[in-house]
Amino acid sequence: MFPKDLTPQHLNIISQDTLLTHLGISFTEIGEDYIIAKMPVKDETSQPMGILHGGASVSLAESIGSVGSYVIIDKKKESALGIEINANHVGSAYDGFVYGKGTIVHKGKTTHIWNIEIRNEQEKLITLCRLTVMILKRPSL
Repeated sequence: MFPKDLTPQHLNIISQDTLLTHLGISFTEIGEDYIIAKMPVKDETSQPMGILHGGASVSLAESIGSVGSYVIIDKKKESALGIEINANHVGSAYDGFVYGKGTIVHKGKTTHIWNIEIRNEQEKLITLCRLTVMILKRPSL
């Protein structure tokens, strides 16, 4: 489904100077129907109590799904925009990295739906997300 020559490095290049850079998010793996990215648990991604901020987890999840949809649409004719995200925070992370694995579960003409699981380095589930991305036709010039 993803272009065969697509690498995590390509995704990291297009993410430069965006929110992803500021949160330390980097893409690490691309599979047939999934993308994995990691994010450090540090002061900039934590609550004042030292726990990974739920908003940072949601940012990781939306970044994975949005970038995933972006690379599989016809960018000359379409745009991909996140329209809804749901997150269940079921665990906590205090340090190290968390890893988000986004799997596309619906690839329609007008919507994509992604499931994203965020886990810590010990593979403990931290957050479960579902993201809906709307695919819009670009206006003709």
